Amino acid sequence: MIEQNQTSSPITTLNGTDYMSDEKARLIPVAAIKPVDLLRDETVTGIANKVLALNSVMKAEKETLFELVYDFLELSANEYDTKYGGKKGNVSLPSFDGRYKVQIAMSDKVVFDERLQIAKNLIDECIGEWSAGSATEIMTLVNDAFQVDKEGQVSTYRVLGLRRHDFDHPKWLKAMEAISDAMQVTSTTEYIRVYERDEHGKYQQIPLDFSKV
Repeated sequence: MIEQNQTSSPITTLNGTDYMSDEKARLIPVAAIKPVDLLRDETVTGIANKVLALNSVMKAEKETLFELVYDFLELSANEYDTKYGGKKGNVSLPSFDGRYKVQIAMSDKVVFDERLQIAKNLIDECIGEWSAGSATEIMTLVNDAFQVDKEGQVSTYRVLGLRRHDFDHPKWLKAMEAISDAMQVTSTTEYIRVYERDEHGKYQQIPLDFSKV
């Protein structure tokens, strides 16, 4: 039997017998588990523990990075006998030689309420009143904008992109108004990104994503 260690799933001992819990929370005697299954468990659990530890370090470092930036912003403001005010975020700080750039940006999480469907109905009525030639192309555009993803959410970018079209039909204008009214900002996320200038003079984001390293 493969020896268990701290990188393996927890073992429960009952009446002198060691058990491990499976995915259905059933207790299986360790002696009855195939060596390859034990090795798989040890490998996966060990990797997960390393990633969790790395995740914890990254969270702490992220907080430190934000503190460094905002401490600098306050220091910079003090040079002019004032405080750094306004909405936090959306600031870009270059190094003296321009090799690096630190950027903080804010991103709003936008959802739409029931008025989005009202807007869709108005647009459908509007398209129905247009000539067949122009309506087909616009209908394709609209259906694409209102298409939902696997979570049942529409693309905020695509829906709001409809407002760029300057149609003067009353129902279209009413639909654009309904889209604006349907928008609800549920949360705001703050991002910090660090860039390095490449040999072509373009800034490339320094990746902190395993898939991009």
